[in-house]
Amino acid sequence: MNMHDEHVTPGADRVAAGAGQLPGTPPRTLLLVDDEQNILAALKRLLRRDQYHILTAGSGQEGLDVLASHPVDVIVSDQRMPGMLGADFLRKAKLLYPQTIRIMLSGYTELQAVTDAVNEGAIFKFLTKPWEDHQLREHIAEAFRLKGIADDNVRLNDQLREVNLALAAANASMQMLVHQQQHQISRDEVSLGIARELLQFLPLPVIGLDDEGMIAFINTAAAALFERGAALLGNEAALVLPHLFADKGIADGAQHLAAIDGQPYAVAIYPMGAHSQSRGSLVTLSRCGAAS
Repeated sequence: MNMHDEHVTPGADRVAAGAGQLPGTPPRTLLLVDDEQNILAALKRLLRRDQYHILTAGSGQEGLDVLASHPVDVIVSDQRMPGMLGADFLRKAKLLYPQTIRIMLSGYTELQAVTDAVNEGAIFKFLTKPWEDHQLREHIAEAFRLKGIADDNVRLNDQLREVNLALAAANASMQMLVHQQQHQISRDEVSLGIARELLQFLPLPVIGLDDEGMIAFINTAAAALFERGAALLGNEAALVLPHLFADKGIADGAQHLAAIDGQPYAVAIYPMGAHSQSRGSLVTLSRCGAAS
């Protein structure tokens, strides 16, 4: 097998592909395929100044072997070679390594074969032998520029895909958190409804006060105890029920006796908020043996 792996050294005369390469990035790799060793040597001498990493092969099959073991950016292949024509080699290269940019260089004007390969997308450009040095270098530089753009697009698409995946994961996490919070709110609402229902139908008279002493709740037993139970809501407890609170006040935790319709009741005030975010007080009225 006649293959060479050559790292060319920087030259003073650079074309765009070499001069535009960012410091620290790996050199662009060029594969030259021709069965004539003098042609390969001439091409390497011409392109040495352009800082390409140059690989060579003496046939289409050797070219495929090189592609299987080395990442290659641009391929320049002869058309007339023994065993496999350049167009057939470039077709296989496109099939196996579609990311490569492929150029045909030939002294034979087999237009139909070349046209077919171009139409199939196997060939980026077709150049004839003998070549014009500056033109050949410019065409190869253009091929490397296109390959660089394609590589950047792949890299940006990969980064975009990673960002989209991260956003999707964050969105899923946020939706799960919102669902959990909604579920907790629903459970709290159910618990609150059950608690209100229990208080509502509790046989013990219960009055709920907000943190300013206003009557915010009165259960069925308490409403039955006072003729105007419904009218008490939204009023200041010390004003509408002075016989319960005017003398003793509404201090949280206070307990005292009061008379309701001549019957003695123990008035107990329980502050809320010790184990929840509720504010205000609950007042229970328990009938007892004697009024104060």
